[in-house]
Amino acid sequence: MIGRLNHIGIATPSIEESVKLYTEVLGAKSVTPKFSMPEQGVWVCFVNLENSQIELIEPYGENSPIHGFLAKNPKGGQHHVCFEVADIIAARDEMRAKGATILGTGEPRIGAHGTPIIFVHPKDMGGVLVELMESPKDAHH
Repeated sequence: MIGRLNHIGIATPSIEESVKLYTEVLGAKSVTPKFSMPEQGVWVCFVNLENSQIELIEPYGENSPIHGFLAKNPKGGQHHVCFEVADIIAARDEMRAKGATILGTGEPRIGAHGTPIIFVHPKDMGGVLVELMESPKDAHH
């Protein structure tokens, strides 16, 4: 079921400061513009790497789910890993059949790449928040 690693999600109190780290310290050459996803309570930008991406997520609004993470990790840190799957509904149903908890309503929502996503509870994933994302139809890997 699991496909390629699409991205690692990094929560940050400041996307701008994090971009400096990835470009000035680590030498990343390509970063997407910052954009808002109010329905998910985050600002997002992607650091493009040769084989994957780093998704930088910053709180958007008072009810952002990232506030709790940053309260425990004030400087930010790894928030989730995202793997591609061919069919998000089949992946969700398979995860449930194996006893994993799907967060939220359990219904896929549209993620930052414009494709359906779900999150699987860390307690069922070895302590790691796992995002499953339907592979983009026009993916260029």
